[in-house]
Amino acid sequence: MNGSWAAGTAAPPGPELERALRCCTAASVVTDGAAADERSLYIMRVVQIAVMCVLALTVVFGIFFLGCNLLIKSEGMINFLVKDRRPSKEVEAVVVGPY
Repeated sequence: MNGSWAAGTAAPPGPELERALRCCTAASVVTDGAAADERSLYIMRVVQIAVMCVLALTVVFGIFFLGCNLLIKSEGMINFLVKDRRPSKEVEAVVVGPY
């Protein structure tokens, strides 16, 4: 008689039952759980990479548009100052007159 079976059983189980019992052992459950954990870790890692890419692009475009906005404002201020510093038409008439 097989030593792994209880003393009250009449005969060892058939190959189908052994295969079914081997299929549902704790080791196979742990292996399946590890595969699921590995897949969920992979998905989480992909999601983290995607979020970081979106955040990086947001920062880059934010800096770019902020720089463009500051450039436009500074050009407007320079043009405003240049208009104020032009001599008046009276000064041009005096300068042009004697020549």
